[in-house]
Amino acid sequence: MHPQRDFTDIAVIGAGAWGTALAITAARAGRRVRLWAREPDVAAAVEQDGENTPFLPGHTVPADVSVTADMAKAVHGADLMLLVVPSQFLRRVAAEVQVLAPAGVPVVICSKGIERDSGKLMSAIVEEEMPGRRLAVLSGPTFAEEVAAGLPSAVTVASVCAGSGHGKQSLAARIAVAFGSATFRPYISDDVIGVEVGGAVKNVLAIACGIATGLGFRSNTRAALITRGLDEMKSLAETLGGRRETVTGLAGIGDLMLTCSSEQSRNMSFGLALGCGKSRDEILAGKAQVVEGVVNSGSVTGLARQLGLEMPICEAVHAVVEQGMDVGDALAALLGRPLKAEPKALNIALPHPAAKTIDQEIAALAP
Repeated sequence: MHPQRDFTDIAVIGAGAWGTALAITAARAGRRVRLWAREPDVAAAVEQDGENTPFLPGHTVPADVSVTADMAKAVHGADLMLLVVPSQFLRRVAAEVQVLAPAGVPVVICSKGIERDSGKLMSAIVEEEMPGRRLAVLSGPTFAEEVAAGLPSAVTVASVCAGSGHGKQSLAARIAVAFGSATFRPYISDDVIGVEVGGAVKNVLAIACGIATGLGFRSNTRAALITRGLDEMKSLAETLGGRRETVTGLAGIGDLMLTCSSEQSRNMSFGLALGCGKSRDEILAGKAQVVEGVVNSGSVTGLARQLGLEMPICEAVHAVVEQGMDVGDALAALLGRPLKAEPKALNIALPHPAAKTIDQEIAALAP
């Protein structure tokens, strides 16, 4: 038995670039969509011009998508709700939606991050603020602009699988069927934690790759950062109860490769500007869109410390972004760590033979 294409009225909460792209995708798949924008002027502009100029210019928002700044109107009659807001705002928005939304309507979390003060994943926040609702998470290697343009893209949708048929009737499977189209391909998972960890950590690692690029380093450096960063991601996911296998999929290495390899990524471009010598405040001044890795550099490293995990790349980014450490010094400290075995079972740690001179060599290589 195949899952029914049974979600027909979808509320998308958050009209940034990704929320708008998902609303367009849902409409393209034949769903009726209401898109909520916090800013009334954004809602009015989309309704008038058929385009979200502030956040996703150049892409038509279909007539099947109605846009409103009225949360109650957005969720009224919905049979599925997507939360697509920056991670640091998710708790507040989830609480607002819970009061207004019909009982029993499932939630799809499309925010990527870890809450700073509590160290909680987005799913834990939603469970606290929206108790009793079924939830799923959606993540993957997707630039909003390409999804909105209808270019082939794939994501992972994860929920706790239930019922017969190996999860065919799970919430994730039903969401995949509701959103699937000729160019938007959702894959189904039951590893909510693994998918969430991938989405949170990749933004921090993208900043690291951007910094290295800004310093003038090239493909070898980026490949090393991505590979060792993936190991940090796997360790955190596994410690929290996720599966390492999930992190080698779309929501892990897929999203990591995309975000670390293109200046379309806000996190990578932020790191690039840092590596070129700009300050954090200078880069962020006047930006309408949130750079998630800036917030999550603190929340990811804070959680890793609580769990007793080593995440040296994320720690280096945190030192630069939040503690003002010089980018060259941070990279030198990272490169000068003891030499270790790649299989952790070997349990080898040797003093780095060039540790005392790495900072000078890095300074000489940087433009």
